[in-house]
Amino acid sequence: MTRFQNALTLKPLALAATLLLAPITAQAVQPDEILPDPALEQRAREISKDLRCLVCRNENIDDSNAELARDLRILVRERLVEGDSNDQVIDYVVDRYGEYVLLNPTTRGGNWILWAAGPIMLVIGLGIALSFTRRRASQGEVAVQALSEDEKARLREILKD
Repeated sequence: MTRFQNALTLKPLALAATLLLAPITAQAVQPDEILPDPALEQRAREISKDLRCLVCRNENIDDSNAELARDLRILVRERLVEGDSNDQVIDYVVDRYGEYVLLNPTTRGGNWILWAAGPIMLVIGLGIALSFTRRRASQGEVAVQALSEDEKARLREILKD
């Protein structure tokens, strides 16, 4: 069998393995939660992508099976049915649960410190590294002094033990 024929037989196997090993995201949204209006349901899904499950942490409420995530999904859908806009729904949830519920926190208020902390620490670290290497380079080679005869004798004594 030539190399070309061998490659052709491996392609379907590779495709099958890729499809089997591909991550499948399971939606935790229950059928009884889904809104009959497809436009409202789509809006609810968009909002849910940006809201964090307070139990599971880095998982949005659509992907979480936690009871609190279910309550949040229902709350979002209730607010949409009442006629709130997407921003009003998010503001309502943030007012009720705090800004921690957002998967992508805003840069308002004290959060700007968190957003800026990474780059600031990087600049500080680079500054320290640069000053350390400059200081080290300016010192040059440290002269190594040879051991005196007393030190050599003491070292021989220590090594004999």
